Amino acid sequence: MSAVLHDIRVFFDHLADVGWAALGAALLCQFIKVGCVSRAWRNIIAASYPDSVVRWRSVWGAILARVGVNAIVPARGGDAVGLFIVKRRVEGSTYPTLASTLVALTLFDSVVALCFIVYALSTGELPGSSVLAHLKAFDFHWFFAHIRGTLIAIGVILLVLVLLLLWFAEQLIGFWQRVGLGFRIFSDTTTYLRRVAVWQAADWSLRLTTIFFFLRAFHVPATVHNAILVQVTQSLAVLFPISPSGIGTEQALLLYTFAGKAARTTLLSFSVGMRVTLIVFNALLGFGAILTMLRTLHWRQRVEADRDAVAEHSP
Repeated sequence: MSAVLHDIRVFFDHLADVGWAALGAALLCQFIKVGCVSRAWRNIIAASYPDSVVRWRSVWGAILARVGVNAIVPARGGDAVGLFIVKRRVEGSTYPTLASTLVALTLFDSVVALCFIVYALSTGELPGSSVLAHLKAFDFHWFFAHIRGTLIAIGVILLVLVLLLLWFAEQLIGFWQRVGLGFRIFSDTTTYLRRVAVWQAADWSLRLTTIFFFLRAFHVPATVHNAILVQVTQSLAVLFPISPSGIGTEQALLLYTFAGKAARTTLLSFSVGMRVTLIVFNALLGFGAILTMLRTLHWRQRVEADRDAVAEHSP
């Protein structure tokens, strides 16, 4: 954390050098990008509940809330907020089905992100496990420094999960049926490509465009190759975020990957400046959406009240 705070100070020292026009273009692309994601998710949900009215503006608000909370709350707490908002707006919806629609939404992202990671690995610009163990700002450097213990722990956790699934298999039949509804969009390939994949392709194009403008704003060489490398570090950072938005992991990977392409202070200004700007921007949009849709910023209380109401009416 001390390393991150130091780099934030470096960012503010270079604030006068920021290209504000390029920064504004990056934020505009970020806003439109979120709209594309919301459109894709809305169509997945509509396919899961064909008899219900699924309004785009409700899903867009939920996506904004999800992104905003994830920007400042680690471990993807925003996903729960987004699901809660959508459940209140889609009649007859259930959390298992809505959660599975989020999984369906991420399948396209996972494939594209994996392709970019393979590309980055082929260029030899990503650090190996031995290097990751010594990147102090990296959220998981301890785990890479103790790789044997980490693998054992992961194996034990997976074994326990498998045993629990087997133990409760019969009771989970109805649950899995509701989960399956979330993947109904894949039953029609043409519909999926036309109503979901095209929006997600636009999302990824805007992601790279956003990064390109951030690179220009902070005077780092702006190329498609460099934009892809930054996107790879972001994908790895949010995989299992510990620090808010995975800022520690992203910063460590960016500094390693871009070493020699620009001055260290420039890279620090870019890595921290881009993430801080996105955190503030996403948080403002997200909590604005929460206030608009829930009439309060105390979203945790609303989630708990909804859960208690469900428990009281359950047999």
